[in-house]
Amino acid sequence: MNIKLQNIIQLCTVGIVIFSATSCVSNKPDSGKKLIWNDEFNGKGLPDSLKWNYDVGGDGYGNEEAQFYTKNRLENARMEDGNLVIEARKENWQKNKYTSARLLTKGKFSFQYGTVEVRAKLPKGRGTWPAIWMMSEHMKEWPDDGELDIMEHVGFNPGYVHASVHTKKYNHIQGTQKTDTLIVKDVSEKFHVYKADWTPEKIDVYIDGQKFFTYENKEKTYEAWPFDQPYFLILNLAVGGFWGGKEGIDDRIFPQKYYIDYVRVYQNK
Repeated sequence: MNIKLQNIIQLCTVGIVIFSATSCVSNKPDSGKKLIWNDEFNGKGLPDSLKWNYDVGGDGYGNEEAQFYTKNRLENARMEDGNLVIEARKENWQKNKYTSARLLTKGKFSFQYGTVEVRAKLPKGRGTWPAIWMMSEHMKEWPDDGELDIMEHVGFNPGYVHASVHTKKYNHIQGTQKTDTLIVKDVSEKFHVYKADWTPEKIDVYIDGQKFFTYENKEKTYEAWPFDQPYFLILNLAVGGFWGGKEGIDDRIFPQKYYIDYVRVYQNK
């Protein structure tokens, strides 16, 4: 892995790492691990229905989000030029003023422990809120059964990429979530590889091989570590919300596109 670091500044007191890089990360699968699931998005048209389901609706998803998530609509989710494109659009849809898509592997693929790699280029502009994340296949109550956010980016704070876990003991409702931030200045101009390594002992999150977040299984309780069960993957582009819309939504930016080159899941051989 060849990464030219131009500027790395660690600000440990605030949990932020500034990372500016020209990435030459290989797009080839990791030969040291077994590839157990992937989507390279090399087709055309709608995402592969054997791999992806959709969440559908415009009720805000607990985050006061402004978009309506559609299903099987090329305008919001499609394969194009080797990428999955999730597109947020300014258009009226039922009671909402925006449309977008949220794809998930629930019911089609889940796994317990391993490495997730997603190569993506993020949308930009105030009001955008793309994410790569995971939840329990057997989720009964949030956040008790856990959530792992591999990448979140809010457009009003460009370049600040966040990774977090949410559990019954540690979550944003209580203000106790475990989180860290990496600043990558060109997230909306270039593709970067977002990766999570998940073992029974800890979760590490990286961008282009630069680790910036670790959550360890220190307490050995379900309230703090529910991550010993199968999880599924989620890719979405929200508009607005209590975080993404904290500084409003700039309607001039739409449509905005979230490009995903591939999703790969590995386990140790």
